[in-house]
Amino acid sequence: MSEKNLLEKIDNPQSLKQLPVGQLPQVVAELRQYIIGTLAVHPGHLASSLGTVELAVALHYVFNTPDDKLIWDVGHQAYAHKILTGRYNEFQTIRTKGGLSGFPKMSESPYDAFGTGHSSTSISAALGMAIASELQGNTTRQHIAIIGDGSMTGGEAFEALNNAGVSKSNVLVILNDNGISIDRSVGGLSKHLVRITASPRYNRFKEAVWRGLGGESEPKKGMEFFRKLLFLVKTTLIKESNLFESLGFRYFGPIDGHDVEELVKTLSRLRDIKGPRLLHIVTKKGKGLREAEENPVQYHAPGLFDAETGKQISSKGTNTLLRYQEVFGKTIIELAGQNDKIVGITPAMPTGCSLNMMMEQMPDRAFDVGIAEQHAVTLAAGMASQGMVPFCNIYSSFMQRAYDQVIHDVALQRLNVVMCLDRGGLVGEDGATHHGVFDLAYMRPIPNLTICAPMDEHELRNMMYTAQLPDQGPFVIRYPRGKVEHADWHNTFEAVEVGKGRCLREGSDVAIVAIGQPSNDALKAAEMLQQEGVSAAVYDMRFLKPLDTALLDSIAARGFKRVVTVEDGVKKGGLGSAVVEYFALKDYKTDIRILGIPDEFAEHASVAELKQLYGIDAQGIAKATF
Repeated sequence: MSEKNLLEKIDNPQSLKQLPVGQLPQVVAELRQYIIGTLAVHPGHLASSLGTVELAVALHYVFNTPDDKLIWDVGHQAYAHKILTGRYNEFQTIRTKGGLSGFPKMSESPYDAFGTGHSSTSISAALGMAIASELQGNTTRQHIAIIGDGSMTGGEAFEALNNAGVSKSNVLVILNDNGISIDRSVGGLSKHLVRITASPRYNRFKEAVWRGLGGESEPKKGMEFFRKLLFLVKTTLIKESNLFESLGFRYFGPIDGHDVEELVKTLSRLRDIKGPRLLHIVTKKGKGLREAEENPVQYHAPGLFDAETGKQISSKGTNTLLRYQEVFGKTIIELAGQNDKIVGITPAMPTGCSLNMMMEQMPDRAFDVGIAEQHAVTLAAGMASQGMVPFCNIYSSFMQRAYDQVIHDVALQRLNVVMCLDRGGLVGEDGATHHGVFDLAYMRPIPNLTICAPMDEHELRNMMYTAQLPDQGPFVIRYPRGKVEHADWHNTFEAVEVGKGRCLREGSDVAIVAIGQPSNDALKAAEMLQQEGVSAAVYDMRFLKPLDTALLDSIAARGFKRVVTVEDGVKKGGLGSAVVEYFALKDYKTDIRILGIPDEFAEHASVAELKQLYGIDAQGIAKATF
């Protein structure tokens, strides 16, 4: 009879190794139920981590972690890994203030070998670690990159494969092939993997010959004959060579990623082989929860749900407001109906940014390019060079990866690419890797850009409308994650005068100068100050670039006791810096206080908690005026 509650007794991978292989399926079952039960009431990334439970168990069972290095890519697949590495009791704090991060984090645990909140970095990191180990005289350490959820479609992954394949470094790449990232996988690589998976004859033949010539490790004889024989078999059994072998990797698989005992056997064999290797496993995203298996996109991060039935639980309250993302999706369809030059582009986030709406209604004019932000921006530039008006929608923190393309391919050539930076500002529980707090500061130095941020959904629609008008050039619209401000979101389009801010509220004592969503908190702060007998004027700058210097001149001329600038981005280089620079240039003797994110990485917590922490909620803004 099997022992109950094995998982509670696993303090670390060493405890796991004490179990016989036959008990690992029970550990897998307990892990999966623990993840489901926890995330039902403490929301997080569900489907991806359910798909890698067997793999996490097998890796820690076979390899000598943390000395052997595991790099999870993308890191939201690593929940089972966290539980097995001494964080069982803390797991219920995941993605909450002061609790566990939703991604691997080097400062959190020695078992988290590398932080991976963004995709496609694991093979580069693993190769770097392997080379470092070799230089330090350690030739036995294993360096394992677990890459899945679409991460192999990212350009950096192929750059690393190209480099690692010709090295002699001790790198094992595990390709977790579940046919999906956050949305369905797209592109030629996805089709190539399907062909490999659907035609396993070559792989079975290769394994048999490999074992026959040299046993379980390097063939001891007939190596040249072996290579020639494999080449002949490739051309006979499959129509094209295996991509990974062409790059210099020894390819193994595909195997069932949900057979933990087979995984242990295979990984034990691969552990003894040197050089670059790639193991192709096939898994199902959402494994173990029927609703997640059937709806992996919806259950990527489903929020609250019933652990028994899997049914999602509606958010409490009656807030039926749309999200900014939905307003974007509906608005681009409306604009595209008026302007046949408009196209939509996103790197693997059509559902998240709501471009899926356009993909359904106008499939020939909306493009998901996979996890490839650099390609997305330059693809948009190429279209713009031929007279199209591409709306390139990329999450703010992911646009960091395409900075050179924004400069070299878009701004330098003055191309009318509309760069919609979704999730601008604080995004909450995803934490430091996902907060869109750098965009205003990193975009502001680039010549030729127009940079704006709407305070509500009406402004978002008007800015989108303005951006597609003739002769606008490169246009950046940065907007937040979450609910909009008004139920009546569908305003009539009006062109916004580029580079012009506005006064939202008159006042005489202090001035609050804000941009984007914080303008709403500035208005609330002014109302609070009114109760204290303080008259506060509120200005919505709308545009960071070009900056409305005429409006700033008028503010300086009013003789306010203090000017407070407010932004939900970093203080260095953003709106506050721009205002201070201009006031210094004009030698205005105004007392200015800058509110925003200080010189640190904002951690994971709710948006409300973070705004309070950094003093950019209504109470914090009001306090800063004294």
